[in-house]
Amino acid sequence: MLTKRIIPCLDVTAGRVVKGISFVQLRDAGDPMEMAAFYDKEGADELVFLDITASSDAREIMAGVVDRVSDQVFIPLTVGGGLRSIEDMRRILEAGADKVAINTPAVENPSLVAWGAEKFGSQCIVVAIDAKRRTEGGWEVYTYGGRRSTGKDALKWAEEVYSLGAGEILLTSMDADGHQNGYDLELTREVGRRVGIPVIASGGAGEPEHLYKAVVEGEADALLAASIFHYGTHPVRQVKEYLASRGVPVRL
Repeated sequence: MLTKRIIPCLDVTAGRVVKGISFVQLRDAGDPMEMAAFYDKEGADELVFLDITASSDAREIMAGVVDRVSDQVFIPLTVGGGLRSIEDMRRILEAGADKVAINTPAVENPSLVAWGAEKFGSQCIVVAIDAKRRTEGGWEVYTYGGRRSTGKDALKWAEEVYSLGAGEILLTSMDADGHQNGYDLELTREVGRRVGIPVIASGGAGEPEHLYKAVVEGEADALLAASIFHYGTHPVRQVKEYLASRGVPVRL
C-alpha cells in the first residue's frame, strides 16, 4: 500500500506565512524559510506554498522564497497562487518548485490544465479546488481565495480537471478550513471516487484523529494541514507516529 503523505501548508503574503479561518482573519505565522527547514527536519513528506496575494509583484517575491527554500530543503515543493500562464508556471518550476497548483486560472481557462500537463507533465500539475457546501446539497467551486462563487459543481469540476490531465487535486473544504473540527470526509471521499489521481484533503485538521478519519473514511491519498503544525499543537512527527500506530502507512 502506498504511504499517506503529510503536507504542511504555508500561505504566504508579502514574504511571510499567515493563517486564517475560513480564508479570513489572517495572522502572522512565521518566516517561510525557517518554517520550511523546520518541517523538513520534522519529517514532512512535502510542502505546499500558496501565494494568497497573487499579484505580479507577489509572484516575484514567491519565486525568491521558492529559490531560497529549494536550496536548503529537499522535500517536494508545490507552489500556487496567481499562476495564470505557462510562463508563470515555468518561472516557479525553474525557481525550484516540483509542482504548481492552479485554482482560479484553471476555472477561467481550463485549457491551462491541459497545456501545463503537456508542457511539464501531469505530475507537475495540481489543481486546487476550494469547495463550499450548497444548502440544497452538494458543493460549489469558489475562486479568488474563496471570494467568488462560480456556479460549478465541485464533483463535476474534479472529473473535468482529471480528464484534462491534472496529476493531483488539492481539495479544500471552505466550511471546515481553519476551524480544526475535522475534514469534510464526504466531500473528500466523493471526489476521490470520481477521479483516478491522488486527492489531497485540506481544511479542518485539529487533531491526529481527524487525519486518521480523512484516510479511513475520507479515502484521502494525502493530508494537508496548517494550524495544528504551525502553532505546535500536534507536530508532524507526532501525527505520523499516531497514524502508524493505527495502521496507516506513513514514512517515518
